[in-house]
Amino acid sequence: MNRRQLARLLLVAFALLVNAAPARAETVLRVVMNSDLKIVDPVWSGAYVTRDHGYMIYDTLFATDANGEIRPQMVDRTKISSDGLTYTFTLRDGLKWHDGQPVTAEDCIASIQRWASRDAVGQKLMNIVASITARDPKTFELQLKEPSGLVLPALGKPDVNVPFMMPKRIAQAPGNTQITDTMGSGPFIFRRDLWRPGQIAVYGRNPDYKPRDEPVSRLAGGKRALVDRIELLAMPDHQQAINALLAGEIDFIEAPPFDLHRLLERDRNIQMMTLSPVGSQNVFRINHLHKPFDNPRIRQALWYAFNQEDFLKAVVGDPAKYKVCKALFICGTTYASEKGTAGLLESNFDKARVLLKEAGYDGTPVVLLQSSDLFWQTNLAPVAKRLMEQAGFKVDMQPMTWQSIVIRGANKSPPEAGGWHAYLVSPSAMGLVNPVSNIILNSSCEKALSGWPCDPEMEKLRDQFARETDPAKLKEIAEAAQLRAFEWTPYVHLGEWRLISAARKNVTGFISAGPTIFWNVEKK
Repeated sequence: MNRRQLARLLLVAFALLVNAAPARAETVLRVVMNSDLKIVDPVWSGAYVTRDHGYMIYDTLFATDANGEIRPQMVDRTKISSDGLTYTFTLRDGLKWHDGQPVTAEDCIASIQRWASRDAVGQKLMNIVASITARDPKTFELQLKEPSGLVLPALGKPDVNVPFMMPKRIAQAPGNTQITDTMGSGPFIFRRDLWRPGQIAVYGRNPDYKPRDEPVSRLAGGKRALVDRIELLAMPDHQQAINALLAGEIDFIEAPPFDLHRLLERDRNIQMMTLSPVGSQNVFRINHLHKPFDNPRIRQALWYAFNQEDFLKAVVGDPAKYKVCKALFICGTTYASEKGTAGLLESNFDKARVLLKEAGYDGTPVVLLQSSDLFWQTNLAPVAKRLMEQAGFKVDMQPMTWQSIVIRGANKSPPEAGGWHAYLVSPSAMGLVNPVSNIILNSSCEKALSGWPCDPEMEKLRDQFARETDPAKLKEIAEAAQLRAFEWTPYVHLGEWRLISAARKNVTGFISAGPTIFWNVEKK
């Protein structure tokens, strides 16, 4: 046997050995989110599970880092003209959609326009945008009518509705029409063929995703998919989910009920963590279209009927995990203020009754929707009912699933014809920190969120905030917006708290970002 034959035999033997070696096992992360994924369009829906679904499969032009700064994400370079009117954005090299096609400037323009048609911040931005035009496949230009400090914060908005980028052919759909095509460019690919609402949603690692070089910082930096597959499992029974986590059948629970924390804390294989830097705020949403809450004096009575402590105790219980905070724009953040809060949210029932009498409240029952399946909301409506009745309201509390509330909340019919008067939500505080990003404060009538508050004075203040660049003047405008909110009452805020998540200790890399994200998460 000559050397050439020997080499050939060795090569064949090596190939056989390699082929015989066992393949690397697929890494699967099994998680239970706060609710089941039923809607996949993060522009159409404000559901947090839909937002987090969006963060897995889409990418953003900019992102918010751990210091609250806006950093480039899909964008490589930004040039701002000396007069502050022209923003030129150049995309990074190598950006691809999940089908392998390149991401283009035209895609981004269409995505911005669709997002802005639905989002409160996007609407304010587009009010001052003169044009958005593509200069070449990777470069587009945004021209303003007047200078504004809103452009980058809007495009790097971290919370619902997030300005995710989509292919132009998808983003050309009207914002009020749900998309069904889930093509994105993010670190994971949605397996629509495996999606079973009420059972499972599956995501696979995107092998073509090109992360940024910078270290991850909240929602900015390098997004690295370190597991092969993510399964979102529907487990509405909290005890079942807890048992599955303890047994190692699942890896993560986003929102275990506070009264079950002790079971998890006692297990040495479980870690508890807070994945939001600012937590959530309880909110009493009001329908402004129908009696009695079409009357601002009757809405005002709520400020005196309610107190935050009762709501926080009912949901959280542990004072170490919640905060009484009368500041509208979230305590500890830039625009937090106690101005105008004296006497409010202290359950002064006598004052509330006087206001109701002066406003001519006729005893119309308030149809109050109660979430029966989200533990952090289930106990809110009974507290509201008790306090409102002590203040002189009549209340008809109607329990239903959260998804039913979402559907009914879009119904403008009178409450007796399938509509509603009020319900409670617990939005992420990240989006509530200023008058423009606060989508619940949006008072633009038909363009506002369900409840449809309509107040030209509030919208004037929000427009001023969007156009202003001076930090001191921005704080003045935020305080004026807070005072207007206390007078006119688009909604009532009912305290702040932090959601605690649980995971197996062999799962690492979780990022405190606000949204629950799974890039950089590793399972060992």
